[in-house]
This record gives sequence, C-alpha cells and structure tokens, in this order.
Amino acid sequence: MRLATAEDMRAYGARLAALLRPGDLLVLSGPLGAGKTTLVQGLAEGLKVRGPITSPTFVIARVHPSLHQGPPLVHADAYRLGGDLEVDDLDLDASLDESITVVEWGEGLVEGLADDRLEIHIDREAGDEARIVTVRGVGPRWADTPSDPLEG
Repeated sequence: MRLATAEDMRAYGARLAALLRPGDLLVLSGPLGAGKTTLVQGLAEGLKVRGPITSPTFVIARVHPSLHQGPPLVHADAYRLGGDLEVDDLDLDASLDESITVVEWGEGLVEGLADDRLEIHIDREAGDEARIVTVRGVGPRWADTPSDPLEG
C-alpha cells in the first residue's frame, strides 16, 4: 500500500496496533529513512505505551511499558548487530510471550524467535515523501491475513 506522509505512516501503525496481542513479533525492513521508526511511533500510540519512541540504534532495545494495563512494547534495532549470537544476547525471547516485539533491521536475524510474525517492508517512493508498505504474515496466527492486515 502507498502511504503519502509520515502522519499516514503513524496512523497506519496506530490502526495496526489494534490487531496485535502479546507474543506478536513484527520484523521491519527497508532502507535508512524509510519510516520504520515512524511506524513504531504509530504502533506505540495505538498500544498506549510510555514513550517517547525514538530509534534504538545505539541502545539496541527499549521496553515501553503500557499506560493502560496492556502489553509492553519491546522496540529493538538490529542494525548494529553482527549476527545471531548478538541477537541471542538481547534475550528478546525472554519477554516475547507477554510483549509485542518490533525489530527494525531484523530481517535474516530474528525470524527464529517466533513461528508467527508480521514481516513489514517499507520503501521510499522516488522524489516523494510517500512510502510503499508491504506486509507479509508468516505462520498460523497470520495465515488468513491479506497483504494489508487492516483489510481483513
């Protein structure tokens, strides 16, 4: 789908949050500046977690507790990680069952954390602020999910 502005990306994330439940894993990919963190800001807004939501590139992972007795949001960034061993060191699987876990730059690194996940790829449209978002559901949890989970 095509999202014209950063606000559209945040709004999409907020709507997507309504479909999520504890144990869900989202793997975000796309080039630098594509809007991965902007999407997470929308997810956080929809999940009503404590912020602010910023890119965790240097701290690697942040836990954002719920403000309304919902699941916490674990927001990780695998950009600086060198491989599977460093991902294991984050212990993302320790809180996976009770959290919603979002990993930026996690493609090829975190898929083993869960049989079910949403893989979200964000691309920039040339010469425009617009972004193209592609969503792929993996596993039984997302088996009947259309390419846009908000359609189904």
